[in-house]
Formats: sequence, structure tokens, C-alpha cells
Amino acid sequence: MKNYSIKTYEEAVQVIEQVGFLPLAPLVKEFPALNTITAPETWHSDTEYDPWIWRTRFAVECVAGYGKFIKKKSVLISRDLLPYFKAVLGSYETVEERYQKGNVSREALTLYRIISEEGVIDTRELRTLAGLRDKEHKKIFDNALLELQGTMDIVISGIKEKMNAEGAKNGWSSTAFETFDSWASRNKIEAIAVEKDKAREYLLNHFQGVVSENAVKKLKKILGE
Repeated sequence: MKNYSIKTYEEAVQVIEQVGFLPLAPLVKEFPALNTITAPETWHSDTEYDPWIWRTRFAVECVAGYGKFIKKKSVLISRDLLPYFKAVLGSYETVEERYQKGNVSREALTLYRIISEEGVIDTRELRTLAGLRDKEHKKIFDNALLELQGTMDIVISGIKEKMNAEGAKNGWSSTAFETFDSWASRNKIEAIAVEKDKAREYLLNHFQGVVSENAVKKLKKILGE
């Protein structure tokens, strides 16, 4: 396996395109992660070399899909591999259909309906519209977001800056969400008709060519061996 060490956003794009899957932090042993292939001092440096800034730029520029798709951890998935990951992690049934079967929580359904209607919506507004703004509802809200990301029904599509009345940045920025279908359509990523087993086989064959055998074994479990 190649040992990656990068400094720039452009180099990160190349890694994502070559490997196809890049967690922000270590997720699979002997597998690259964004914070292991970049220098620690560059993180949160608020410079062009800050990987924390890059993470949403990847999604905005459609270099990769971004979200907590795997084990509730933030990962980046290349354009080429996204449809295959979607086939493995997602479902051919709609969120509504899965809810009717008891496979989706009421809170996740509510959030999905709002995100679908709004197109792109930031976390603050989403919590407000869902009636989950109070502190005691934060865990419920967070779990519903994780649920929808884990099945790739939604993606992180960027961030929204918090502004004051004068239009100046004021406080922390907020994550913006969009349905996977909407984001993929905007960025011309076509869905593929492939069975889950075939998609999983395709992904594992790809990774066998870029990472170690031990890493592939771990990926087999993650992808549902």
C-alpha cells in the first residue's frame, strides 16, 4: 500500500480519486485517513492548508460525497465509488416505505421530509423546523441525522456561516444537509442498477488494488461480509 503524505487540497483530491474512500480519522487499520496523511499542525489553522476547511469543499465541488456513512464516522467517498457504496449501504425502498415497515424512526422520517422539501438546509434551521431545538432533544436530533446518513439517504453538502444583522460572520458555521438523490442529481452522478452483492464485490475488487490485504479484510466486515 502506498504511504500518502500530502499538504494541499489538490493533493487530497488526487488521493480521494485514487483510493476512492477516505475517512477523516482512522477507521480501518492499514488504511489512509485524512488526519494521518496530513500534518497535525495544519488542522484548524484557518489557512489554505487546513484539512478541516477542505472537508466541506470536497462536497461543494463534488469531488466526493461527505457524511457519517460508515460506523457513524465522517468519510469521503469518490464520485466513481459513490453509486456502489449507495447500493451496499442504502435501500431501494424509499424512506417512507421503510418507515411504514418500522425500519426508520419517526424523527428520521420527519427530518428527511424537511430536507427533501427545503433542498439544502443547515442544522440550526432543520432543528427548528423539526421542533427539536431544545437541549433535551439534541440527542434525538443527532441520532436521526446519523440514521439517515448511515443509509446514505442524506449527505453533508456544505456549511452555512452564521451572520449577524449587519451581514457579518458571527459565531460558528453550521453544517448543511441535502438528500443524496438531490445532491447526486445536481452533480450529475448517475444511479446504477446493481445488486448489493455485486456492488460489494466491485468495491472489494477495487480496494484490493490500492490497500493491504488486512485492510480489505476489515472492509469486508464493514460492507457486510
